[in-house]
Amino acid sequence: MAITSEHAGRTYPATEPYQVSRAKIREFARAIGDDNPSYAGPNPVAPPTFAFVVASNAWEAMFADKELGLALRQVIHGEQRFDYTRALRAGDEVVGRLTIDQVRLRGAAEFITTTVDVRTTKGEPVCTVTAQLIHNREDATSKEVER
Repeated sequence: MAITSEHAGRTYPATEPYQVSRAKIREFARAIGDDNPSYAGPNPVAPPTFAFVVASNAWEAMFADKELGLALRQVIHGEQRFDYTRALRAGDEVVGRLTIDQVRLRGAAEFITTTVDVRTTKGEPVCTVTAQLIHNREDATSKEVER
């Protein structure tokens, strides 16, 4: 099978809860080279792009969906947007629920727009992560490699 526009609207179950910790916020801020003091101390908030961690966990369900025929190795991450209701904070326990919003086919490329709704495990909205992924339908693994 292959992903089509008919898959728009498909929503996957929420991810396993993810515990946002001071250590993870510190590691993430260090990895992106951001020394903003609000990411440190006893009550830090997470950098805005930290929600990518939760979103990428939610994407796993879509890539595991055999009906879609997607291969992560054939994906280019095109665009991403974060729309916050409130900042992620140390101590938050959150889940992400992915919805496929739109699928457009252009030759061998599939343009897939997804939204991940990030909420606390108590249901409080935190943010929405919207991403466009470009999937190359041509299966590179089926081509012989010349030696």
